[in-house]
Amino acid sequence: MKLSKLVTALAVLTLSTSSGLTLAKVDEATAKRLKNDLTPVGAERYGNSEGTIPAWDGGVKEIPKNYEEGDFHPDPFESDKVLFKISKKNMAKYDKNLTEGQKALLTQYAPGYEIPVYATRRSASYPDWVYEKLTENALSAELQENANGVRDTITTSPFPIPNNGVETIWNHILRYRGEQAAFNSAIITPTKDGSYNPILTNYSYYFAYAQPGITLDEIDNKIFYLKTKIKSPAKLAGSLTLVHETLDQVRSPRKAWRYQAGERRLRRTPNLEYGTDLPRSESLRTVDQKDMYNGAPDQYQWSLKGKKEIYIPYNSYKLNKQSQDAAKVISPKHINQDLTRYELHRVWEVEGLLRDGLRHVYHKRRFFFDEDTWQIVLTEDFDKKGDLWRVSEAHSMNFYQIPVTWTTVELTYDLKSERYYVEGLDKQETIDFDPSFKRREFTTSAARREAKR
Repeated sequence: MKLSKLVTALAVLTLSTSSGLTLAKVDEATAKRLKNDLTPVGAERYGNSEGTIPAWDGGVKEIPKNYEEGDFHPDPFESDKVLFKISKKNMAKYDKNLTEGQKALLTQYAPGYEIPVYATRRSASYPDWVYEKLTENALSAELQENANGVRDTITTSPFPIPNNGVETIWNHILRYRGEQAAFNSAIITPTKDGSYNPILTNYSYYFAYAQPGITLDEIDNKIFYLKTKIKSPAKLAGSLTLVHETLDQVRSPRKAWRYQAGERRLRRTPNLEYGTDLPRSESLRTVDQKDMYNGAPDQYQWSLKGKKEIYIPYNSYKLNKQSQDAAKVISPKHINQDLTRYELHRVWEVEGLLRDGLRHVYHKRRFFFDEDTWQIVLTEDFDKKGDLWRVSEAHSMNFYQIPVTWTTVELTYDLKSERYYVEGLDKQETIDFDPSFKRREFTTSAARREAKR
């Protein structure tokens, strides 16, 4: 039996149990397969039979010689040429490798919207100590009884061999994104004609869960701390948001505070969760769509559908470099697709149905996870009538100086309004993964002092 079929069979077998969830960690034999047959993150090591997906050989293992610390990252695959472009006219030829959302974009925004496809480069790589933690997590991690938290896990994704949809969701939420990060980028919500007013924001992350040597007890139920501060336009400058993201959000919900320019007061914001409109998004995105999906997964019944080979945004170095100037990226109805790069990769598919009695603007959600990173790369969100409403993309790349794979540009297309939300533009510099933050800089008292400066 091929490994892909074996992995899927294991997932289906687990899903068919009477409880619908398994809380069991993997055994030693399965952990051995993780070392021998799969990559350290649980992806299939080999390529596909057609040769269109290569075997994983460790990803980007060396920093390009022309890279200097602090620079925008030179593209290690710059010499690659577009193999073909998918459009409304020829998309039937590639039907099995496209999602419903991609077909909708190709159809609705024709003739200008195309998907440029390049050779597949399995570039994802992480530090060796993170790989060691993945193996340890596989042996110890368990879902809590309500599935809204995870026990005995640290640093990175807890379930390299997921048994169900919820475990797959947690792999994304807890994936390794470095230990700290600081950067400036703009949020933009263009009108249908392409005009826009960027909101430039400073982001500061402290990933408590990923600190080397830290234990689960020491993180105090925190995944990360996030502080954002608006730099422009002038009428919003100084507005600050502080978030304490928790591991078990039912036992100890996310805590968030906002400081509005002019109020000079840091206020608790209990509604910064689930289907609430994401601030500054022009109601084009919900709070739980930040980072493609975040927060407690308790509102949906998640099902693991298995694996597919899909054209997904990947190795987005060209887009990252051009994102220094929003004008090069923004166009009416969709971003400049000539700057994008799509490759054929294996993805896990998870579908969520809103639980009876709960309220959310999305009745059904469909997520696609890159097998090499656990990053959600594509999402599809459906309204109460069952109609496809919004399609989101995460354009990612390997920040090879760490190394870590993370998004550089993230966007959501609203098919009803024909508008979109995009973040990650007007960058003045690349991500600083070593800003020397201290955990105490993310307390409410520290946030008040910073906001009033």
